[in-house]
Amino acid sequence: MSTALVEDSVSAQAPARERGVRPVLALARFEARRLLLSIPVVIAFVAYVAWIVWRTRESWDGYPALQDADRATQSMPMLVGLAVLLCANRAVVRSERHGTEEHFSVLVLEPWRRAAAHALSVVPTALLTAVCVAGQFGWEALKPGAVGHGSPAELAVGPLTVLAFGVLGVLLGQLVRSAAFAAPLLVVVLLLTFVLGTAPGGGGGLAWLAPAVSGAGPDTFPSDLLGRPAAWHALYLAGAALCVAFLAMTVAGGRGAFVRSGLVLSLAAAVTGGVLQAGGATPSPELTAARERASVRPELSCVEHGPSKYCAFPEWQPRTGTWAGVVDSVQSLAGGSAHDRPLVVRQRIDARYGLEADTAIPALTDAHQVTVGTAWGGNRVPEFSSAVAAVLVAGSEAAGTEICDGRMVTVMWLSLSWQDDPMDALRRVRLDDSVTGSALVLSPTDGLTMTEGQTDVVRHLLENPPAGVGARVKAHWAELTAPGVTTARAAELLGVAAPKKADSCED
Repeated sequence: MSTALVEDSVSAQAPARERGVRPVLALARFEARRLLLSIPVVIAFVAYVAWIVWRTRESWDGYPALQDADRATQSMPMLVGLAVLLCANRAVVRSERHGTEEHFSVLVLEPWRRAAAHALSVVPTALLTAVCVAGQFGWEALKPGAVGHGSPAELAVGPLTVLAFGVLGVLLGQLVRSAAFAAPLLVVVLLLTFVLGTAPGGGGGLAWLAPAVSGAGPDTFPSDLLGRPAAWHALYLAGAALCVAFLAMTVAGGRGAFVRSGLVLSLAAAVTGGVLQAGGATPSPELTAARERASVRPELSCVEHGPSKYCAFPEWQPRTGTWAGVVDSVQSLAGGSAHDRPLVVRQRIDARYGLEADTAIPALTDAHQVTVGTAWGGNRVPEFSSAVAAVLVAGSEAAGTEICDGRMVTVMWLSLSWQDDPMDALRRVRLDDSVTGSALVLSPTDGLTMTEGQTDVVRHLLENPPAGVGARVKAHWAELTAPGVTTARAAELLGVAAPKKADSCED
């Protein structure tokens, strides 16, 4: 009898459950601070920032296209997300690990409100991830060689991924209260995340169920040709994160109208985004037609720099002056009429087969026209200068790909001798990264070929150029660019030793 009275007295003295949001927010602030200061999360953010500095400093050789730079912010936040998932889960099951779960019965917060507070505690980590994403993208955008436009929806993927991973940890903590079983389950989740976290864009609609969808290829497309359902994907991730959060509250005992309506609305948002992004992953007829036009009959804007004309997609107009600098450097070394011959530099892509396709662009047959791609910097510079030199020597890109005589020596001298490190440029412009033997010389279109003998002569010209070699090129321009001139004769005219091997296209 006395025991019952004591129990009734204790029950009467227990504080009533508070219905406001202030206790939830107070607990969320406390848990958010613990989450941000937890060792795995701190290590993850330090590694993330270090990766941003290491990657962004020299990414795209200083010439990024912002429609690619926004997607480059999506993969690394998964590392932060995994740390947040682990620590959020450990926070939820902390009472089980410490054996204090029964003491929560005297608190003012119901279990589902505690779950809501844990879910809200993940928000600051997502906001900090957004700051890192903005810093990475802003760094790229402020580079002098940046072109194009970024997408806010693409930039939102990283923070939303961290948010989704964090609330998933909260849900797993509600489903598996035992700390002994939570750890193995988290290991399985982490392994699945590493395997399925990033999907290629060519995987169809199902690929967009992954947090990040790369869709990266060797060529950069104009922004209006990307065809990525980025906005629907962001809605899908946001809806999925909210749905998991409300599901965690439901598992914890939340049955009120707020939880039920939130669960239904967030699920509807996730399903809507998922369905529409799957449909948007397939190029529409309008997009297919636009890609066809850009590949076959592109609508380019042309400007003149000096005697030459430079035609580019609108987003690449700021880069025409950089191309003109390369053309001027190559032409300054040429002789005869090639020294001041007007050229037409035309930007070309092949977008007909999608973002991830690696397609070759055929050489132009029109005289005095040169192809330039959408990428720039690094190896792209000697590749473009080799194309310019081949057109100056042979007359057209198509004719330049057929050179297999001593004219190749003149082409490579024009292409490389003006660069800061000619030998390094020679190595980078060859397919096998060599400076000896025969090799394929890369260019924006079909490659050129160098025989072993031509490589020897070019190497001697670049390593130890004889005095007055530039004047010799201009003085003997007609003979050096005549079809059929041998490599031995070109070496003699330029003042270097003849090669040991004769010309052979079969090399």
